[in-house]
Amino acid sequence: MDGQSMGEDWKIGVDIGGTFMDFCALEANSGRMASLKVLTTPDDPGAELSRGLDLLAEREGLDPSRVSRFVHGTTVGINTIIQRKGAKLALLTNAGFEDVIELARLRMPEMYSLFCHRPEPLIPRDMIFGLPVRMRPDGTRVDAPDAVEGVVAQARAAGAQGIIVALLHAWRDSRQEAEIRAQIETLAPDLFVFTSAEVWPVIREYERTSTAILNGYVHPRVSGYLNALEARLAAKAVPARAMLTKSNGGLMSAHEGRRDCVSMLLSGTASGVIGAAWLARQAGESRILTLDIGGTSADFALIIDGAVQFGSDELVGEFPLHIPSVSVSSIGIGGGSIASVDAQGLLRVGPESAGSTPGPACYGRGGTRPTVTDAMVVCGWLGHSEMAYGQLQMTPDLARDAVAPLAQAMGRSVEEVAQAILDIAISEMFVEVEKLSSRAGVDLRDFALMPFGGGGPMLGAFLAREIGMSRVIAPRRPGVVSALGGLVADLRGDFIRTVFAGLDRDTLPLLQDHFRALSQEGHAWLVAQGHTGAVDLKLSADMRYGGQSYEIEVALEPDWLHDESKMAQAFHQTHARIYDFDDPAGRVEVVNLRLSALGDAPKPDLGEAADVVPADPRAVSVYIDGWRDVALYTRASLAPAATFEGPAIVTQEDTTFAIPPGAVARVDDTLNIHLEFAK
Repeated sequence: MDGQSMGEDWKIGVDIGGTFMDFCALEANSGRMASLKVLTTPDDPGAELSRGLDLLAEREGLDPSRVSRFVHGTTVGINTIIQRKGAKLALLTNAGFEDVIELARLRMPEMYSLFCHRPEPLIPRDMIFGLPVRMRPDGTRVDAPDAVEGVVAQARAAGAQGIIVALLHAWRDSRQEAEIRAQIETLAPDLFVFTSAEVWPVIREYERTSTAILNGYVHPRVSGYLNALEARLAAKAVPARAMLTKSNGGLMSAHEGRRDCVSMLLSGTASGVIGAAWLARQAGESRILTLDIGGTSADFALIIDGAVQFGSDELVGEFPLHIPSVSVSSIGIGGGSIASVDAQGLLRVGPESAGSTPGPACYGRGGTRPTVTDAMVVCGWLGHSEMAYGQLQMTPDLARDAVAPLAQAMGRSVEEVAQAILDIAISEMFVEVEKLSSRAGVDLRDFALMPFGGGGPMLGAFLAREIGMSRVIAPRRPGVVSALGGLVADLRGDFIRTVFAGLDRDTLPLLQDHFRALSQEGHAWLVAQGHTGAVDLKLSADMRYGGQSYEIEVALEPDWLHDESKMAQAFHQTHARIYDFDDPAGRVEVVNLRLSALGDAPKPDLGEAADVVPADPRAVSVYIDGWRDVALYTRASLAPAATFEGPAIVTQEDTTFAIPPGAVARVDDTLNIHLEFAK
């Protein structure tokens, strides 16, 4: 690399998963992109960040002091919930409503299973305290300051690290919660306090309370992680303000993330979908099923007409998250998922994972149990080159040794069992994808599959073939798409006001007032994030017919707030599209008014065709119902317009693309590989 580029500014996107921390670095002036994977260090969180920056400096000439943008996606929040290693909390609510999180919505997790059970609440019943306070419909209040002092003393005596305050009608008036919070901070300054209205001021006490609890539960670990992150960046003399990817696919500052922890619970999965959507648009594709396979899970999402799909009821571990989030479905099948034989002699895969330590047996890091990655090695799809940018050397003998006990127990050959492991992993993903397509009401044969993550390209084409999809698109750097997503994501803040009123002319002034307040809040939030450019405000409302229990989100234009007929028409059309039914004569209610404030981020230019170094493929043996020779290509040798047929293997620094029989591959101008299966 020449000395001139040493002084160029860099933008870095980082995403950490269960096995690797991914880096995607962009030279702002030249447009050159560099990527990297570093094994995670669970015993020393943050060490992988320092190592990654050192490697980028060594290999790419990156000067940390010239980093002008740093975006980070992390799984620390969601892992805290899954592992149940969060803070010990106390909940203060209205007397008589202490069981709100236990009752929830009275739904069985599995409707047709007599043996299912709901998860244990994150706050046990003996840490929930009722206060004799009320907010009446006419606005009058009943306060009990003496009672607050007593329950705070009880919470401290029981070992509480923090307190959540969630009162029945705080969505309408948050002052009572705020006053109780101030009193707690005076009585117990050593405890952190969150109110439900500051976290997400939505009607329905269960949704509001549970969201506030998730925020408080992860707060100490998230705050500690972010402190360590900023300390590592400071030690490397990185001047850029640390930004975080959010569950809604946007960005926020690390400073805000210390308290708005709930907004970053799904940051890694969301940024992967954002990165995939951007890559799909560059490739001219508008309907995509994304497949992100890491070490522990496979995540699926739909991109319809070029747009990422959002929801407000995603699951985080076993708990619903009631804030706007990129809609992602997950299953515990990843490259590190462990295969085993159960008591009935049946072969099973996952959800237990080998993670990064010790990792799959083939990594040579002490793992002995067979994983999906080991099965790929045994079948010959992996093991022909270094992995993870030279940090891993595959050892096929160790993979065979790990699978051998299963083969002996089942009376099959090692290769047959390895193939069965892959078949089971693909069938488990197939079931989850079928559920997703059914919920969305789409025919996946009209979509292209975009696999990414370290394991996505390994299994993605086989899954697409089973589903009946005819097209697969593998981006140039599939292993770091989530890190790229942070670089292309916009600032995004979501805000809500509960209206809870019928849609008529008398309600319009209230809607207009709420919109003005939301707009001011959105602009102020973007300024606080350091944004000085153009602002895009997206307005929507949660609406329903009178008598319905739940509502749907309807996109609106601001000027429609002056014309109730246009709002009603938009609702009827949206209801008909979702349910194939509408009632133009029905009474319409507005439950919530929502606003998303977006600040556009500059996007990189994909111009990497000059990096191609042509080379002829070589033959390697792969087990496909018996051993056969297939062509092995290196990604760096595939020029635009190159074509070849499967079965084949494409190796590259961050992953391996396995191409099954019957597929025809073509390379486009930005070095994406397009597969097509015969219909």
